[in-house]
Amino acid sequence: MSDLQNQSDDRARLQALEAKLAKRRTPKAEKHHSEEHYSQAQLAWRMVIELVAGLLIGFGIGYGLDVVFNTKPLFLVIFIFFGLAAGMNVMLRSAKEVQRKQSEQSDDEGGS
Repeated sequence: MSDLQNQSDDRARLQALEAKLAKRRTPKAEKHHSEEHYSQAQLAWRMVIELVAGLLIGFGIGYGLDVVFNTKPLFLVIFIFFGLAAGMNVMLRSAKEVQRKQSEQSDDEGGS
């Protein structure tokens, strides 16, 4: 009787294992190629906008200071470079954020 009970326990555990494996084997909903392309284009535009915004803000501050102090184009040139540096800094931070999210996604897909 004990042998019969062990066999039924083994079958139940085997069925539970097969169910778990089947659950993991089902393909996850993958992104359509156009959706992935869209997200990459969106990221590229975000970075361009961040760079241009930094340049425009630097231009505005520099021009404003030049008008106030009558020192054209000294502050304009200086603050355009500051705006470029700030825009590139924000772009790099955005790229690191995207890279971190992608590595987390790959860890989640590979680890679980």
